[in-house]
Amino acid sequence: MTGRRGTSAASRVFVVLVAAVVVVGAVVALVLVLQAQRAVRAEAEGVTRALAETIAATDAVGRALGDDDASAQLQPYAERVMAGTGVDFITIMTPDGIRVTHRDRAEIGRHYLGTIPATPQPLTEEFTGTLGPSVRTIAPVEVDGRLVGWASVGVTVQSLSSAIFQRLPFALLIALAVVAAGFVGAWAAGRVTKRVTGDLPAGSVRDAVSSYESVRTLGEALRAQTHEHGNRMHTAVALLELGRTDEAIEILTETSRQSQTLVDQVTARRDGDPTVGALLLGKASQARERGIDWRIDIDPAAPRSTLAPVDAVSVVGNLIDNALDAAAAGPEPRWVRFELSPAAGGAVSIVVSDSGTGIPPELSDRVWEHGFSTKPAGAEGRGVGLALVKSIVEEAGGSIEVEASPTALRIVLPRSRP
Repeated sequence: MTGRRGTSAASRVFVVLVAAVVVVGAVVALVLVLQAQRAVRAEAEGVTRALAETIAATDAVGRALGDDDASAQLQPYAERVMAGTGVDFITIMTPDGIRVTHRDRAEIGRHYLGTIPATPQPLTEEFTGTLGPSVRTIAPVEVDGRLVGWASVGVTVQSLSSAIFQRLPFALLIALAVVAAGFVGAWAAGRVTKRVTGDLPAGSVRDAVSSYESVRTLGEALRAQTHEHGNRMHTAVALLELGRTDEAIEILTETSRQSQTLVDQVTARRDGDPTVGALLLGKASQARERGIDWRIDIDPAAPRSTLAPVDAVSVVGNLIDNALDAAAAGPEPRWVRFELSPAAGGAVSIVVSDSGTGIPPELSDRVWEHGFSTKPAGAEGRGVGLALVKSIVEEAGGSIEVEASPTALRIVLPRSRP
């Protein structure tokens, strides 16, 4: 079709894939950061728990908590352990929570800020104390089965954030690698697409597919019509040669009557499209060839749609082809019905129904996907027709829906402007 301009299909493919790759890269980076955050926190919880339980099990700590100068003995010990392990604080306290050691010596003798378990058992939590929010583990210090105090080891959230920031370059490097690989893939896909479509805009590519589908369905319809008329003419000639004139005349008369009936239905519509009319006549022969009862109900008052002849043939032809296939594979009696009538607001309604077994409910949405088909793979299982129909109808501002009992596809198209 003329008048359609825009970026080429290859460029659109490249842009869409690059955008998708950037989104995927961002998601990968986010996942890696979150994973790093969980790993750092889990590592902090493991370190504080192991160290708190180790300090609580140290005999010197248990003996010192029973002395009057416990703080003088344990504060240097706690400072050495903090310096050697890199934790932010080690607080050793009495059974009722009075600090014996602390990173800030001014806090010694004050009550511990945190949860003290009701029973002697380790507890890991996040709590805001004098050094701010921290992940900490408190463990009971016991001597001969008697609780003599508690040992708490913690790492501040600020320290955890610093550890996470150290891992960010790795996450960003992985994300950039994903984006780079995706960019190369998008470039390759764009090159392949350009090799097929050249510099054609996406709309022109769709028009080309529509034109191909139109030619295909018209060709099938005309082939069936030619084949049917050829068979009847050969039969009539044979009867004439045998001297059975009356039977030959009856066959020719019946053929003329059936064709005239269809022609009258198609041409009775004031705003009819002759291309679609020819398609319907050809599809009638195709239906008879396959042993399917062909029914047409055209309202002469039905307005003309906004579709161009090529698109109209593509839409109607694909709907009828699907209906013929469904009816042929379904139970008897086999039939296909085409209805054309006015709709609300001056629109036109197209309904194609058939006697087939219908579309399974779980596939009712997928039938519109490009490449999906309930037919076998190959020439008859392209998975293009209904996807193309949906694209054409929606681009024209129309709607399409699937109905059941019997199976029917209903399309409503806006009326064309004078």
